[in-house]
Amino acid sequence: MSYEVDLAVRVEDVLDDLPAEGRREVIETIAAALVRPELWPAPGGWDGTLTFGPRAWVAFTSFLGGIQVYDAGWTG
Repeated sequence: MSYEVDLAVRVEDVLDDLPAEGRREVIETIAAALVRPELWPAPGGWDGTLTFGPRAWVAFTSFLGGIQVYDAGWTG
């Protein structure tokens, strides 16, 4: 099954400001969250969750068929 990712404008801005290594790690962290729908919060509510990479994190909520990433960061 394929899933969709929607990035909030803030996340797009964060990705633009990161060096290539940070951008790659944030994208990998988003991908890791995307392929684990059993960890997503219930779609359609106000609940969100965090997932972490080695030095990156993403905050997201879910909708039917995908996730919306509303915040992200990299500590590199």
